[in-house]
Amino acid sequence: MGSWVPVETGAIRMDTIHAQHFTRAIGYLVGVYGDFAVNEFSPKKLKAVRNQMVKAGTLCRNMVNDYTGRIVRIFSWGVEEELVESGIVTALREVKSLRKGEQGTFDNPPREEVPNDVIRRTLPFLSPTVAAMVQIQYLTGMRPSEIYRMVAGDIDRTRDSELWYYVPGSHKTERFIGKKAIPLGKPEQELIATYLMDKKPGAAVFSPRTAVAELNAERRRNRKTKMSPSQQERNRRRAKKPAVNIGEFYDHSSYRKAIAHGIRKGNKTLSVDQQIPHWTPYQIRHAAGTEAEKTQGLDKAQALLGHRTANTTKRYAHGQLAIAESMARSRRNPFSTEGSKMD
Repeated sequence: MGSWVPVETGAIRMDTIHAQHFTRAIGYLVGVYGDFAVNEFSPKKLKAVRNQMVKAGTLCRNMVNDYTGRIVRIFSWGVEEELVESGIVTALREVKSLRKGEQGTFDNPPREEVPNDVIRRTLPFLSPTVAAMVQIQYLTGMRPSEIYRMVAGDIDRTRDSELWYYVPGSHKTERFIGKKAIPLGKPEQELIATYLMDKKPGAAVFSPRTAVAELNAERRRNRKTKMSPSQQERNRRRAKKPAVNIGEFYDHSSYRKAIAHGIRKGNKTLSVDQQIPHWTPYQIRHAAGTEAEKTQGLDKAQALLGHRTANTTKRYAHGQLAIAESMARSRRNPFSTEGSKMD
């Protein structure tokens, strides 16, 4: 499929989070029909590619459906660029998604929430930056991507005397309800304020570079022996030329790894009966929703997280915001008494 080389080199605008999934989907496509012309592709051939994904046994049913959809999107781009006949995409869109229980497929178990106590015991071993991200994500019920993609210009501090509003540049349901606004109460404002200082609108609020600086500063404070001249010289050189491999933004992988590192670090110092179980940022949103439903009711949990279906979200979007604002005004941080401990 030589005509699709531009796709692999960036003709489709993909953010870094999903680029790897597109690459894998393209790999399955090219692996089965790499020698065919794009206009020879058909629904049966799409199903054949999907069958290869199922046979590989590494992708759950939802991911197989996701990769299949990405392939259709690639051909849709081809129509836009007049590389593919429009009828092909129309036909490909008629391929139904795999349903639960179909032969050869499997579904991952439902994601469980991380208990408050586990988050609380993890926080002292995270950098202040990551600890703030975790707490804000829990308090607001944000998706992980919404917390690590946050830029300074997305924070509106002028709309309300008590609340700030985080307006993400893009979000999952934007095509249905327009721009999303997440109200930030006093606890979130206190956590985020430090990270907004002197930031340009497009700068990351929570950056790995800041976390590394926090870690290095903590290590210097905890140093028990005098720093050698050679170490001082190395630090001086590093300060002049920061490591280029440290990005400005976290992503789904680095955010997850930062939490995992904190858990491992904590478990090195804790007794066997106090070990912190593994958890990920994706469990925080679930925990926030569960806690909101348990303490404040289903309607407030739905307002915190957003409705799952587009029609329901569209119908109740304004009501959701009013409920979320009320929750933000009265919010308390259950982790506020915990400090931050780093090595």
